[in-house]
Amino acid sequence: MRFMVLVKATKDSEAGKMPSEELLSAMAKFNEELVKAGVMLDGNGLQPSAKGARIRFTGDKRSVIDGPFAETKELVAGYWIIQAKSKAEAVEWMKRCPNPYQQDGEIEIRQIFELEDFGESPAVEHHRKLGERMGKGR
Repeated sequence: MRFMVLVKATKDSEAGKMPSEELLSAMAKFNEELVKAGVMLDGNGLQPSAKGARIRFTGDKRSVIDGPFAETKELVAGYWIIQAKSKAEAVEWMKRCPNPYQQDGEIEIRQIFELEDFGESPAVEHHRKLGERMGKGR
């Protein structure tokens, strides 16, 4: 099972403040443990929402909303994609994570849908072939 682990944004991350050298070092060590265990598939920090955009869908119309976005607690500052045998295993791994906030905060763990979750259909087969072309082979 794959999981996305979301690190919520803070006022500091939205202001573009970089993590301390101590936190960067602790995260690098933790990430190395995840990689050595075959758990970590991907992970990155995200630039502040001021450098982002949203696409709003209203029926067939699209409109672009440039950042920054309000409600920092609803924004994402970074993520991991991990692979674990169960949600419980994913939780156990992430409980070992250095505190990315250096204060109170929480990270969110969400299971990723696999193509098999959708059953058989021409659309699913098309997605499977597209994944193979992208080198994901799922």
